[in-house]
Amino acid sequence: MHVASIHLYPVKGCYRTTVERAVVEPWGLAGDRRWLIVRADTGEALTQRDLPAMTQLRPQLGEGGLLLTPDLPVPFPFAGELVSVRVWSSDVAARRACSADSYLSSMLGLPVWLVWLDDPTRRCVDPLFGGPQDRVSFADGYPLLLANSGSLDALNDWIAESGSLEGPLPMNRFRPNVVISGASAWAEDAWTGGRIRIGSVAFRVPKNCARCVVTTTDQETGERGREPLRTLARHRNVDQRLLFATNLIPDGVGEIAVGDPVTELREWGR
Repeated sequence: MHVASIHLYPVKGCYRTTVERAVVEPWGLAGDRRWLIVRADTGEALTQRDLPAMTQLRPQLGEGGLLLTPDLPVPFPFAGELVSVRVWSSDVAARRACSADSYLSSMLGLPVWLVWLDDPTRRCVDPLFGGPQDRVSFADGYPLLLANSGSLDALNDWIAESGSLEGPLPMNRFRPNVVISGASAWAEDAWTGGRIRIGSVAFRVPKNCARCVVTTTDQETGERGREPLRTLARHRNVDQRLLFATNLIPDGVGEIAVGDPVTELREWGR
């Protein structure tokens, strides 16, 4: 097994950035989901669940902050107003980057703010699946998401067998951080509760990822269909959770790169 690709999402819910290598921090890959778009009136996080048009926002990380578009740099708001935002059940303090608010509000069609998580130690991982020291940035629940290309091949076979015209689906529908190749379909299921090593960095594997409507959204156009949720509901429905890919929590820091070997360690303590 080896790493086939690595992806960052500088602004939660927006377009991906594909890289050859990435630094692993305790709360995720460096630069991943440290920016967030929220409703201006409530501070509630916005994602593609709410606004498929977010697929059309293609920000890039810059040395001094974010390039929201090639002509709209957004500096890190080190002295920006500290506000409370809500990501699922978490209330988190983050800094407003006011220079982008007008552009984003106009594009998305409602008043929004762009915020930056200046201190990534503020948000805890679900204590049912992580330790008291575990942290996560603005990702849904866990620092990294790993997907297996062998599992996608199996899923696309099921979609084809069903007669659906929507397949085959690309991996970007699932918005993973790390994609691996060389593993059998659904090999990741057996890792739950154990550990793996990617290159020199070890990770805990707390749980599989339950999928939502975002996976039905074409990441290039924002158009929605019915797959893969329809097929996952038939083949990967566990307690009403439609499973694809798996979450990771770093047990250390370091760097991972495309081509790195992926090894199952089996036990938490190894």
